[in-house]
Amino acid sequence: MTDYVRDALAVQEATDRLLTAVAALDDASLVSPSELPGWTRGHVLAHLARNADALVNLLTWARTGQETPMYADAQTRDAEILRDAARPLAVHLDDLRASATRFDAAVTALPPERLPYEVALRGGVRESAAGLPLRRLAEVELHHVDLGIGYAVADLPAPFVESQLSVLIRTRFAGRPDIPPLRLATGPGEGDVRHTGRPAAPGESPVTVTGSPAALLGWLTGRTDGTGLSCPNGPLPVLPALG
Repeated sequence: MTDYVRDALAVQEATDRLLTAVAALDDASLVSPSELPGWTRGHVLAHLARNADALVNLLTWARTGQETPMYADAQTRDAEILRDAARPLAVHLDDLRASATRFDAAVTALPPERLPYEVALRGGVRESAAGLPLRRLAEVELHHVDLGIGYAVADLPAPFVESQLSVLIRTRFAGRPDIPPLRLATGPGEGDVRHTGRPAAPGESPVTVTGSPAALLGWLTGRTDGTGLSCPNGPLPVLPALG
């Protein structure tokens, strides 16, 4: 089983969990604030539906070779989220289900030989088609947490936590000048240690942060304040927001 297939199955499972949880809400709860500043729960749900369609655009691009960007532009993306945020729960659920079905169909339609094809994410970051299900999985899992309805970082599946830690450590944070040298430890052995952030200057020691994989992921993604982590050399570093 390829990672592409495994990640696509994980997206379906995560979406099912999300839909079950959201179906237990009511219209009034959707106008309550989410954990994301400035967004209600309705904004989060609207974004999740439109993100599925945006990734369908990228999968179509990878399949056909004809450029189809995620969004027409940033203004259109933001306007669609704002437009859809205040919809009734039933409409949100229908949209989430329909957009998830379109995403699953686009994943299935991509021939194996097109998996290495690179497309441009929002912001210009390049990604292979093979990595798009994992991108969607991160959206579904982390925004489920952002809804603030009882699904926490500690509830995230262990394989997802590990995959996201690897992505953040190897690609999103590695070499960034605005992140100090970090030594992230999930256990006592050197095999449990990973490094990220900017390279250490001569004579500079990396900042050691120790904790469970879930606690590290919560802190690195800004979903927690670092509760459950230890930093023997002082307070936890302040990390920039993920763009």
